[in-house]
Amino acid sequence: MAAHRIENPLWTIVLPAAGIAALGAIAMGYSPSLHAGIALVVALLLGGSVFAAVHHAELIAARVGEPLGSIVLALAVTVLEVGLILSLMVGAGEGGETIARDTVYSAIMIITTAIVGLSLLLGSRHHFEQTIRIRGTSSALSVLSVLAVITLILPNFTIATYGPTFSNVQLLMVAITSLCLYCTFLFVQTVRHRDYFLPEGEENGDENTVMPTSGTLATSAAMLCVSLLAVILLAKSLSPVLADGITGAGLPVSFTGVIIAAMVLLPEGIAAVRAAIANRLQVSVNLALGSGLATIGLTIPAVAMADLLAGYNIALGVSPSQTVLLVLALFVSAVTLSNGRTNILSGVVHLSIFAMFLLISAVP
Repeated sequence: MAAHRIENPLWTIVLPAAGIAALGAIAMGYSPSLHAGIALVVALLLGGSVFAAVHHAELIAARVGEPLGSIVLALAVTVLEVGLILSLMVGAGEGGETIARDTVYSAIMIITTAIVGLSLLLGSRHHFEQTIRIRGTSSALSVLSVLAVITLILPNFTIATYGPTFSNVQLLMVAITSLCLYCTFLFVQTVRHRDYFLPEGEENGDENTVMPTSGTLATSAAMLCVSLLAVILLAKSLSPVLADGITGAGLPVSFTGVIIAAMVLLPEGIAAVRAAIANRLQVSVNLALGSGLATIGLTIPAVAMADLLAGYNIALGVSPSQTVLLVLALFVSAVTLSNGRTNILSGVVHLSIFAMFLLISAVP
């Protein structure tokens, strides 16, 4: 039977283009802050552009194969995250110095508890027990743990500056260390020990994989850039509405980070869960942990450079309760993902931590 070609659905082209057109209308004075209807339309276009961006990244990923495919998705999500953080920092004024911390912390917690938890739970429900490669997963978790501690916990214990912040020298060193660790991990994942991260039985590639045509690939590459631009600029226009909504709901300002992280990670989370249900848990874990590594390894250096150049004085250290949950999530991830086999209990454990994360985020 002939295989169906991978194509770009019409919505993946129309929605980002409509998002760009909406930016023109916003520039003419039709601000989302003026009317709830306008805000709803902009929010829908923003969500559609996010899904379109990840679709195009997935299509490119299908062409390059694993584990490069997971890296493409992670980088696309990270570009979205960095763009949203920087655009909100610029427009937030007072309080903008904590947006990066809240978003990165929320992203790590959502990845290690919600995405991993759902993948383990639903994957085990369909396949009883699943396996992953210990060497690759352990490598990713060790790098993720180091990055999380030095960027989100260590600032609380330094004395060069007051509060949960780094001095300029410390921030620069942390940014360089984060970037070097992430780049070294990418080298290991794609060149030196690529087999550590391949699903069992796919060491020589999957001959049944359907590849997109060159024309489709070129369209996706162009539309990926358009989608990313639309997401970043639409999010900036919605930032005042988002802030008012959070305040009106009685939630702390830090909950903004949860919303940003959840919105950006939702499409990739869906892809990870689908991979687990298809009994490709290694791909699911690659997507999840790869996003976590990119979130810190690329977002923190980008935000650090913005801070050093513009003087935002960003606060990176998390609160004591957040520290406990972060350490717990990393510890449990190491236990459940480093023995090579997972079951339904592992998923429930991760999701229970996610429930506590949401609770503490909403009611500190």
